[in-house]
Amino acid sequence: MIETVNLTKKYGSFTALDSLTLNIEKGTVFGFVGHNGAGKSTTFSILATLLTPTSGTAFVNGIDVTTDPKKVRNLIGYMPDFFGVYDQFKTVEYLDFYGASYGIPKAEREALIPQLLELVNLSNKKEDYVDVLSRGMKQRLCLARSLIHDPEVLILDEPASGLDPRARIEMREILKELKSMGKTILISSHILPELAEMCDEIGVITNGKLVASGSVSSIQKQLQANKEIHVKLASDRDEAIAFFEDEPKISALTKHDKYDDIIIFSYAGSDEEQVQLLKRALLADLLIISFSQEEVDLEDVFLEITKGVDFS
Repeated sequence: MIETVNLTKKYGSFTALDSLTLNIEKGTVFGFVGHNGAGKSTTFSILATLLTPTSGTAFVNGIDVTTDPKKVRNLIGYMPDFFGVYDQFKTVEYLDFYGASYGIPKAEREALIPQLLELVNLSNKKEDYVDVLSRGMKQRLCLARSLIHDPEVLILDEPASGLDPRARIEMREILKELKSMGKTILISSHILPELAEMCDEIGVITNGKLVASGSVSSIQKQLQANKEIHVKLASDRDEAIAFFEDEPKISALTKHDKYDDIIIFSYAGSDEEQVQLLKRALLADLLIISFSQEEVDLEDVFLEITKGVDFS
């Protein structure tokens, strides 16, 4: 549904986007992760036909964004990181204006707008003026605006930026609903754990270059060659420490800094070897309450992948 091939954008000697190649299948929710200035918004602006690449190509549903931008605009809903609203409009008038801009007949707009307001939880604000809405409500209204023509693809640049925790939860639930409707969604965010929950795949971009791409779980596994294991005990901790210290694939064994009944170690074995380790521990009469592998979250992924990168 979305494809870029060696997509590049330069401003003089500065390269904002460097040979970006992506392939996002229909119905996928793809999360774009990167620091400020990494190239996320540049990519989104090119896909939204608002910016012309210096070189390379980009396609939405097989249509070149440069040679046929009008067709692309009919396929996408774009929510920029900074957007304007018309403060003198009521909420329904704001959506009606954009519906008319897309050539949607008045009767269709009158039927569609209440459905969009319900989707973004703004039905009770339909007669309110835009300028009295909270930031979270304005964000949801902008999302409704991007959906007015029922696009196949949504390009959402930092949709949760500046929102309080409740507003972020509301936005996340709306995006889950859009995912269930089969929309292809390209989304960027600095709230990394939320991306991990919502996205099928992620791409990590730094200084204009894509440095990692794939499913969240596959990237997590790549970074977990050494797994961090937490063991909660009902038996003597020193006995357990002596047992695990004798295991050849265990390193960095420590006691938990808060809980006396938990020990932590790094384990380099496979999943099958981890099962056998637990069996041996139980056969050694260690009273184990829990034996768990700590998952690497998306923030850990980003920090590990971008280790040593100069963000200046």
